[in-house]
Amino acid sequence: MIEVTNITAVLRTLADPTRRALFERVVGSEEITVVELTRGSGVTQGAISQHLKSLKLAGLVVERPEGRNVYYRARPEGLEPLVDWMSHYGVFWRDRFANLRTLLKEIDP
Repeated sequence: MIEVTNITAVLRTLADPTRRALFERVVGSEEITVVELTRGSGVTQGAISQHLKSLKLAGLVVERPEGRNVYYRARPEGLEPLVDWMSHYGVFWRDRFANLRTLLKEIDP
C-alpha cells in the first residue's frame, strides 16, 4: 500500500511550477548551490531557498553545507511514492483496457 502522506507531500511539492522547474535544474546537476539556482531564474534567492526547503521536506533533495555554500542534489528515491502510485494506476488502467478490448471483440466479431 502507498503511504498517503508521502505521495501527498511529493504531489503537493511538485504541483508548483516554479518548484518543479527548480527540481529539474537540481536533477540536471550533480550538485548545485542556491546562488547558481538563483542566477538567471528571475526569482529571488529567498524564494529559491523557500522552494528548496519544500523540496527537502518532501524528500526530493538533500543539502550538503560546505563553508559559506550549501550544495543541493536530487534524491531520486524521494520520487518512489509517486512511481508506486503511478504503477498502481497503470495496472488498473491496463486491466480496464483489456476488458474493453474483450467487450468490443464480443460486440463486433
